[in-house]
Amino acid sequence: MSSTASPLARPFPTMPAMAGVTVRVARAGYKDWGRCDLTFAELSPGTTVAGVTTTSKCPSPEVEWCRAALSNGRARALVVNAGNANAFTGARGRVAVEAIVARVVGHLGCAPTEVFVASTGVIGTALPVPKAEAGLDAAFIAPPCNWEDAARTIGTTDTFPKGAATSAIIGDTQVNLVGIIKGSGMIAPDMATMLGFIFTDAAVDSAFLQRALADANHASFSCITVDSDTSTSDTVLAFATGKAGNAPLVDAESPGADAFRAALHALCLDLAHLVVRDGEGATKFIRIDVTGAESDRSAHRIGMSIANSPLVKTAIAGEDANWGRVVMAVGKAGEPADRDRLSIRFGTTQVAANGLAVADYDETPVTAHLKGDEIDIGVDLGIGSGRATIWTCDLTHGYISINADYRS
Repeated sequence: MSSTASPLARPFPTMPAMAGVTVRVARAGYKDWGRCDLTFAELSPGTTVAGVTTTSKCPSPEVEWCRAALSNGRARALVVNAGNANAFTGARGRVAVEAIVARVVGHLGCAPTEVFVASTGVIGTALPVPKAEAGLDAAFIAPPCNWEDAARTIGTTDTFPKGAATSAIIGDTQVNLVGIIKGSGMIAPDMATMLGFIFTDAAVDSAFLQRALADANHASFSCITVDSDTSTSDTVLAFATGKAGNAPLVDAESPGADAFRAALHALCLDLAHLVVRDGEGATKFIRIDVTGAESDRSAHRIGMSIANSPLVKTAIAGEDANWGRVVMAVGKAGEPADRDRLSIRFGTTQVAANGLAVADYDETPVTAHLKGDEIDIGVDLGIGSGRATIWTCDLTHGYISINADYRS
């Protein structure tokens, strides 16, 4: 993790301990760095699990393992490795995952399908099994750590540890939700971000937890982008220990289900925003609101086209009110649009309406808005009721510097 935090960083929040979850960290030494890089979370028996994983057609063995294990709906452990993605490693990568699972099974006496594994870092090098096993052995006997230590341990190019917490009331019972996440570059999730892990003490049926997480993901992690690149390892997992003692949530009609879903959505959105705020080289946090599209799906695609445009992102980095680049990005999205109905605003200032620059447009307030570190762009297509909100960051020389020497 970088010693210099992003200018958009947020302090790590106060996060409660989670009944039924014990987290420990250790140093496996996946890279030549003087820090912990293996996280082990032990979960109480009966914990349910849900997850979403990358849409990449070149997924890591860890992603494939988690996909298969999710069908069991139960979890006893999570292992996260930082510094080596173990992706594009063929049979050697699968052997490494199986060795990690076997080590945890031997320690906990649980079923292999109750162990979840995630790895992040350089692609193309198999995870060294001796280091993984030694790291796990050290983690098994390490003292429990706090959430900030765990968040720091799962990071790679992250410049600050990321976490969020919230709660909900189910009947007469307060349930807690916490989450940690890592991600800074290779962020265009199309499902989730790099690696995110959510824990709750609520009692939640695994099938309902899966639906709730998928819905929350759709409106959060799938609405962010840093650089348009989707990772081979993207994984978000949610674990519910049931220790709060609430009446179990089994479907959308369960009392308190709406409150839980709202809390989960808010937590995921907080975590997603933290990833954008740590975008490699980022200096601006950008919100793009698209309205008046043919459909919500169309609005989302248009928003992503704007957010992923290097020309839009560099203009904002340079604090240049070049709204013509937004027009370009709308046009290239391949979605229904009418040039003569298109309207654009920067901040609260309308810069273009109905296909033309606003008469007597004064660029002064727009320039002032662009000098801030939180930028709002509004685009109205004027052809329907579809809408979407996308979050991204600017593109600076810092992004090139970080990624040009990532492996060194």
